[in-house]
This record gives sequence, C-alpha cells and structure tokens, in this order.
Amino acid sequence: MSSVEEVVSKVEEMSVEAASPAVEEEEEVVDPWTVTAGKNGVDYNKLVDKFGSKLIDDELLQRFETVTGRRPHTWLRRGYFFSHRDLKELLDDYERGNKFYLYTGRGPSSDSLHFGHLIPFLFTKWLQEVFNVPLVVQMTDDEKFLWKDITQEDAHRYMRENVKDIIALGFDISKTFIFSDYSYLGKMYPVVSAIQKRVTVSQVKGAFGFTDSHNIGQVSFAAVQAAPSFPRSFPTVLRGRNELRCLIPCAIDQDPYFRVTRDVAPALGWQKPSLIHSKFFPALQGHQTKMSASSETSAIFLTDTRAQIKKKINSYAFSGGQVTAQEQREKGANIHVDIAYQYLTFFLDDDALLDDIREKYSSGKMMTGEIKAILIDILADKVEAHQRSRASVSEDIVDVFLTERPLNF
Repeated sequence: MSSVEEVVSKVEEMSVEAASPAVEEEEEVVDPWTVTAGKNGVDYNKLVDKFGSKLIDDELLQRFETVTGRRPHTWLRRGYFFSHRDLKELLDDYERGNKFYLYTGRGPSSDSLHFGHLIPFLFTKWLQEVFNVPLVVQMTDDEKFLWKDITQEDAHRYMRENVKDIIALGFDISKTFIFSDYSYLGKMYPVVSAIQKRVTVSQVKGAFGFTDSHNIGQVSFAAVQAAPSFPRSFPTVLRGRNELRCLIPCAIDQDPYFRVTRDVAPALGWQKPSLIHSKFFPALQGHQTKMSASSETSAIFLTDTRAQIKKKINSYAFSGGQVTAQEQREKGANIHVDIAYQYLTFFLDDDALLDDIREKYSSGKMMTGEIKAILIDILADKVEAHQRSRASVSEDIVDVFLTERPLNF
C-alpha cells in the first residue's frame, strides 16, 4: 500500500470511529422505565417488529365495528392505539357470546396524573362501555417503592390521590375494582408464585435488561404485574369465572411484562392475555421522549391551572413552525414534530376541524400562536372539568372502589 493509500485508509477509519457515537446517540430505548428516541421520535414499526406484536390494520378496525356495532374510537382510527396481540381472537370469542375482562394499571409516583396517563384510562373506559365488561385496575405502589426514592408511606399517599383521578374519569363503580398491590397481593400470591416458579432469572434479564446490581424486588416484580392477567387472581371480584379472557390496554413500553406473561401461560395451562398498545403521548419538549411525572415542565398535570397550562404550552411546547411569521407564511409548519398540533390530534375529536387546521398550519395560513391558543383552551377546559369531577370523589368513594367485592357483568 502506498503512503497516500495509507493516509486515506487511516482517515476513513477515523471517520468511521468518529461517526459511531452519533449513531449510538440516535439509538432508541423503549422499556417500562425509559423512553428515548432520535429527533424523529419513536419508530413504531421497528418496535412492532422488535416486540413481535401486530399492527392494527383497516381489516381489524372493520372487524371491531362489525362485532361491536360501534365506530372505532378516534384513537383507533387515528392510529394511536396501533398494535395488538390476539385482539382478533378476542373479538371472535366475544362474538360467540363469551365475555372478557379488562386489566390496566398505574404506578403511583406523584400526587397527580398528567395527560399522558389519561390516554390508557380514557380508552379503557370507552372499551368498558362498548363491551359492558368488568375492569380491574392495578395500582403498583410496591413497584414505585422499589424503583423510586420514595417511602412506602409516600407510595400509599400517591396511590390514593391517583385513584381519585381515575375515579373522576367516570368508571362504573359496579364493574370496576381498583386495588393496591400492598393491600391485595396476598390474594394474588398463589398466582404470583406459580408464575415465579416458571420464569427463570435468565428470562427476566433478557426481557428487562436486569443486572446483578438490581434489587431482588425489581427482578421478581414481573410476576406481580403478570398475575392480574389471569382471572384466578380475582376469585371474588370475577365470581370464580376462570375461563374469562383478559384484554390489556397499555402503552407499548409495558409490553415486555406481558411477553413474559404470555410465554408462561401455556405452561400453567392458562389463557394468554390479549393486548392493545398505544403510542406515547410526547413530552412538551418533543417526540424524543414521553411525558414524565418526575419532570414538571415536560407535562400538563390535572392539577394545573389555566394560567399554568398557558405558560407551559407557550414556553415549552416544541414548535414545528418557522422562525419568523414571513417564513411561516412561505413554508408552513412541520406538523409531524409540532407538539401543539400533535396534542390536538389526541384531544380534538372533530375530524373535519383537525383536517382544516392541518392544511392551514402546514401551508402557512395559520401561525404557531394560533395553534397553541386552540390547544390551551381545549386542555384547560378538560382539566377544569376533571377538577370539578374529582372534587366530588370522597375518601368513602375511594374506599368502595378499593374494596374487594363481586363485580356486575
């Protein structure tokens, strides 16, 4: 090799080495505790391939409408609930007259829910109404104690405060059981221990990336979150109906828990749960991550005032609009990264109005300030309505929802 070739070769090697860190920075991480992505946000198609779930397509949406007689929810039609496991099989079973139950949950780590938390709960409420089925809601106060720097007393307080937010959404008290792991785990323990016996440490490490530095509570927690997927965890609540199927609406970052659950189910002779996955409600700062209860400026909380919501949207919501008004009129906005527009796609139900805003904003006929003003009014109205509803949720009502009792179905 000539001296020139050697120099060229070394420069190329240096270029490759210099480029490698940039590639690593773009690598997305999606697990139950961390969601980070590149500037274009999470690649959901890649995630579906990685996790092995299936996309919800038009054929499945039509099947949903045929079975239920109801038009699919806005979030289904707009692709925010986008992936599933065995949803078609569950619909087929339901059409044959076989009921199922819903299972979702919340890890209480703050005094208030934010809008990102609302997505699975509002969708679950709609599913409960459409199918007229029972619901169990797991409050994983133990999980948050194991992972967060909080006391058990903190976890208990957060749990009750979060339950008030959940109740305020309007769940049917006769068909809904909410439970704290700390309070109910003893009733589920036969199921938990059956799962624990079938899942190896190697499987848990592979699914969650645990290392020797994780505490044993974290390593074994998967069995606790898996247990409510099986109706025998609720002999009183579900009236001994161990044949019931389970449908779990959740964000896709929770899927690793239920991959382990579905893997172990056949060995136990139990029915695999079905899942329906949502995309993430992005942080105000952009699609690189989701809203977080631990970051005040990343989220709109249900305790925020109208003034606080206005300040957060105007100050922190990442804009896809142009730098100047003239440039915006000439080029229009990039609606795919514009957080105010993206939030409207979640909470503006009027399809025609949303299409009109999309066309005008992306073509430069609307300014960023106009979009943010529309969003502020929508979110503030929803928060104020929620606060009025929550004010009527007494401690006694919380106690009833948390009481083990047979549900009506």
